[in-house]
Amino acid sequence: MTDLYAIPFKTSDGKETSLDAYKGKVLLIVNTASKCGFTPQYQGLEALHQKYKDRGLVILGFPCNQFGQQEPGSDSEIQEFCELNYGVSFPVLAKLDVNGDQAHPLFNHLKKEAPGILGTQAIKWNFTKFLVNRDGAVVNRYAPKDKPESLAADIEKLL
Repeated sequence: MTDLYAIPFKTSDGKETSLDAYKGKVLLIVNTASKCGFTPQYQGLEALHQKYKDRGLVILGFPCNQFGQQEPGSDSEIQEFCELNYGVSFPVLAKLDVNGDQAHPLFNHLKKEAPGILGTQAIKWNFTKFLVNRDGAVVNRYAPKDKPESLAADIEKLL
């Protein structure tokens, strides 16, 4: 079994890191985009972050340009967009792929542990969300249309 915490990825400034720093936390991992109909969900994600960060929730945004080319900017442009437009203070990391031959190992793990409808693993669109418990187990996958605030009860159970 893959250790979720050992999978490396890059921060928005190009440094390699992993989820190891978040061991023991509840994680909400989201593939994001700046030019999507679901982009306003950044506001709801930030509200969840503010409400639960002191109780152990960490939200991690991973920008992805695979759906309608809706995340064309550089990592620094994405950071600026998130901060200026939505006041995002949770980590938004380096852009990556979530599907296909170049899919990042983190998202391959998440998809395998929490397949979508009818067992499909592919992520269908931006703002697919994965909820991970304090032990690193993926406990739920949410569709892009699921608003962040609708996840509050599930998050509360894990905190």
